[in-house]
Amino acid sequence: MTLFWILMGTLAAGIGSVWIAALLSFGALARYTQHMLSLAAGALLATAFMHLLPEAFESQVSAHDLFIALLVGLVFFFLLDKAELWHHGHEHHHAGAVADPHAGASGAPARHEHGTHAGHRHAAGEAHGHGHGHGLVPVAGNWAILAGDSVHCFGDGMLIASAFIADTRLGVIASLAVLAHEVPHHMGDLIVLRAGASNRRAALLKVSMAGAVTAIGGVAGFWLVEQLQDYLPFFLVAASSSFVYVALADLIPQLQTRLSARQTAAQISWLLAGIGLVTMVSGLAHAR
Repeated sequence: MTLFWILMGTLAAGIGSVWIAALLSFGALARYTQHMLSLAAGALLATAFMHLLPEAFESQVSAHDLFIALLVGLVFFFLLDKAELWHHGHEHHHAGAVADPHAGASGAPARHEHGTHAGHRHAAGEAHGHGHGHGLVPVAGNWAILAGDSVHCFGDGMLIASAFIADTRLGVIASLAVLAHEVPHHMGDLIVLRAGASNRRAALLKVSMAGAVTAIGGVAGFWLVEQLQDYLPFFLVAASSSFVYVALADLIPQLQTRLSARQTAAQISWLLAGIGLVTMVSGLAHAR
């Protein structure tokens, strides 16, 4: 039964996030892109600090060891982010004369954020008519993006599996948090693939296939965590470090811009809504 819930949770998070991203990127919901960032940040922080970490610290593992694991996890995701930045910069450098839709005004390649800055910037650019006629992303670049997306989704699936093995309610909450933070991630991918001469349907299909890898990661996680049951608290801490890093390093910095009082209030409201949504889902799952 646990494997069934893992599959449902990973498919909902992996593919469901792609379809929501498509609505935000191409559909009538594009105006809510910035709100989605606030919602995702709130959901990730609430999941990490109110659910995953408390569950891990209820185990017999010492708090000292778990805090070390949390620190190592945060540093690991920082280094992973740096490696991804270097990879994309190196890739764009060798693109030659092919124009890059990520390029800034100076012509220097800007970072392709998996789901954060790129997702918002591209969506905003398309909404204001700043089209992608400046050039096309190389086909090899498209597949590199999809490959990186697939690896990321595989990792998300393993984290969701860890949560479900600990507790079904925790798995539902983790799936919700992954879905929330994958939406802006996939928005960036969809816009980049559109710039690579793919139509909307083709771009949606490609990113959906990458999102489906989340389920494969869930199955692998189910097998791995079952074999390493004693290390489950460390898997939960790893999931927490991932969520905290994404929220604090990628999402919240984008919200730290000069806004009107009304826009700031809306930003805070959506952040609190993300926390409230996780709390509500937790209460409903616990009631069952």
